[in-house]
Amino acid sequence: MNNFKFKKILLAFGLALAMFSCKDSSEEAQTEEHHEDEENVVELTEAQMKNGGVSLGKIEDKQISGTIKVNGKLDVPPQQLVSISAPLGGFLKSTSLLEGSRVKKGELIGTIENLEFIQIQQDYLEAKSNFELAKADYERQQSLAKENVNSEKTLQQSKSNFTTWEAKFNGLKEKLNVLNISVSSVESGNVRSSINLFSPINGYVTEVNVNIGKFVNPTDVLFEIVDTEHLHAELIIFEKDVPKLKLGQKVRFTLANETSERTATVYLIGREISDDRTIQIHCHIDKQDKELLPGMYLNAVVETGGIKVPALPDESIIDYQGKKYVFIAVDEPTENKEEEHKGESEGEHHEEGKHFEMKPIEIGNSELGFTEVSSDEIDKLRSASIVVKGAYALLSKMKNSEEEGGHAH
Repeated sequence: MNNFKFKKILLAFGLALAMFSCKDSSEEAQTEEHHEDEENVVELTEAQMKNGGVSLGKIEDKQISGTIKVNGKLDVPPQQLVSISAPLGGFLKSTSLLEGSRVKKGELIGTIENLEFIQIQQDYLEAKSNFELAKADYERQQSLAKENVNSEKTLQQSKSNFTTWEAKFNGLKEKLNVLNISVSSVESGNVRSSINLFSPINGYVTEVNVNIGKFVNPTDVLFEIVDTEHLHAELIIFEKDVPKLKLGQKVRFTLANETSERTATVYLIGREISDDRTIQIHCHIDKQDKELLPGMYLNAVVETGGIKVPALPDESIIDYQGKKYVFIAVDEPTENKEEEHKGESEGEHHEEGKHFEMKPIEIGNSELGFTEVSSDEIDKLRSASIVVKGAYALLSKMKNSEEEGGHAH
């Protein structure tokens, strides 16, 4: 045999060996994959099903009272939260407010000093005097015009002068009202360099941003006062739960470090979805508590009422290693059928049984012995026969079979 023929024989032998090895590896991989699929399958004979009290059923649509777990915080309507600023600005001359202080509507909360206040009062007195003179002159010119004594031009000039000073007078009078300076006091000759700030509502001081002697601008917030008698709960709801919401639904909530529940009622539902796919709902608290403060965080449950959802009896759902499962009836694996056929041909008798596969599910709310179920394969589960009684008997059989070293028949 020459070298060329010898090399051809070696090559052919190598190819045959490689093909055999690939086939062997492929069969081994298929066997491993099949074994993994079989780990969640258990077989029970009719007698075992009867002894274990196993019975089958289907997923049903049940009306289950739902709840939505949400987070939120306490807040107040805009009209119950007041920011106090100083018109025209000035120096804070006095205040006795501290954070947490209780104030009443109309109570003096601070004094602001500014030399501009003096100028405004002087301008008002001047405008008042000129307005009265212009008014008297206009009335006189009107009388003369009726007797055709004066010209039309003189009457128009008098009227223009009167309306100009009337506008200045009324404008300065309104400024004094905004500054809380008494008009009658100014007209009596009492000109002052400071103004008083009064609380516009009953409530508690939540912010004090100034100290005595500090200069503040008109846009600066000196104090914030909140009326806590009308707190409400602002809850954040995910977009997927919005269809479950209705006005008037009840809300149960607890505050941080509290165990007692409080109740509220859904009053408004937001109409704008934020970038994080949530909306806000506004809830009125059923029983007001003056000790509560805006900004407190809360955990809440919104009672959404009864809706029809896919559900199974509680007994059909098993808890295994922290996850929820159900058993569904499946066809007998082909490999097992071939083994049974072979056994029967050799004279052995194998009692026919049912096969069940353990499938993972997610659960929702429960009511009257039924629990809402969901799954990525919900359509498949709807058409399947599901173990509704005796599910834990199947789990026990499956785990015993694994401990014994394999799938039992």
